[in-house]
Amino acid sequence: MILSRYIARRFLWVFLQVLGVFWAIMLMIDAIEQLRRFSDQGISLTGALYLALMNTPASIYQILPLIMILAAIALFLALARSSELVVVRAAGRSGVRFVLAPVTVTLAIGALSVAVFNPLVAATQKEYARLLAVTANGADSTLSISSSGLWLRQGLEDGQTVIHALRANTDATELFDVSFVVFGTDAQPVERIVADKAVLVPGAWALTGAKRWDLASDNPERSATTLQDGAKLVSNLTREGIRNSFGDPSSVPFWDLPTYIQGLEAAGFSATAHRLWYQMELAQPLLLAAMVLIAAGFTMRHTRFGGTGMLVLLAVLGGFFIFFLRNFAQVLGQNGQVPILLAAWAAPVAAVLLALGLLLHVEDG
Repeated sequence: MILSRYIARRFLWVFLQVLGVFWAIMLMIDAIEQLRRFSDQGISLTGALYLALMNTPASIYQILPLIMILAAIALFLALARSSELVVVRAAGRSGVRFVLAPVTVTLAIGALSVAVFNPLVAATQKEYARLLAVTANGADSTLSISSSGLWLRQGLEDGQTVIHALRANTDATELFDVSFVVFGTDAQPVERIVADKAVLVPGAWALTGAKRWDLASDNPERSATTLQDGAKLVSNLTREGIRNSFGDPSSVPFWDLPTYIQGLEAAGFSATAHRLWYQMELAQPLLLAAMVLIAAGFTMRHTRFGGTGMLVLLAVLGGFFIFFLRNFAQVLGQNGQVPILLAAWAAPVAAVLLALGLLLHVEDG
């Protein structure tokens, strides 16, 4: 038990060191990119650092499996160089039992990353998207989906417009039973438009069966007018912008995903990508444990045997292969070519089994 706690502490410390190094490097690179990207807008160094700080957690979360395998390789190499692995084996502890401590720590880190770090990433990504839109255009546009239908907000220089639709097509470019509430620069409503249908065309919404109320008049109902079919309402929304607003499942906190999926399907959208992401998040701890087992299978040996550099390279390539296989399965699952459960769990389960087979062969074969 004392030995297991010692190994667990060593692995946790190495993981935090590797994580900190990657975080610092990616933060610096992202800040430089923000300075270059928004140099015309006169962005300050503080503003660029804040944008980078909001964007870096998502990048770190995406490469967490690779960080885990590098941390595991660093741990086993350090234990091998200090001959601690030799001492452990001399004490009668097998290699499989030895890796139980780092694997347990990895499962705990994986569970913590899904339960805590995932919502943090979702929050920072939303803030980053908002700041990015404001910095680039001076206004932001957002989308939300609930049981009451679809909600959109578009920002223009002369105010904002809140859009609500009971139904929509798959990419939210055609809205049905839709209402527009236009706000002026003083945040006061100035007009309301209700339409049977609104179709997004370049630079505007094309309305069908629409009626307009002037909310600034004394009697909006008396001054209401019926608009001709094809009348347009100015908009800065695009198909890509709307899709990106709800198309990235990582922008939804893990604990809110089941409710969000229900609202997405109730509004008429496909929730395949979000269901797949939910299952992949559940499989995340297993994937991280597989990375540790792969590192152990290649590098948990004494350095005097030689070939350490080649084994480290093979371990890193194995981690990259599993990472690529997982992303490839995700694409297949999103396209509906393989079942969601298979796409989410196949790569982690296969990686664990293969790594255990390699570890047993090396230790007892």
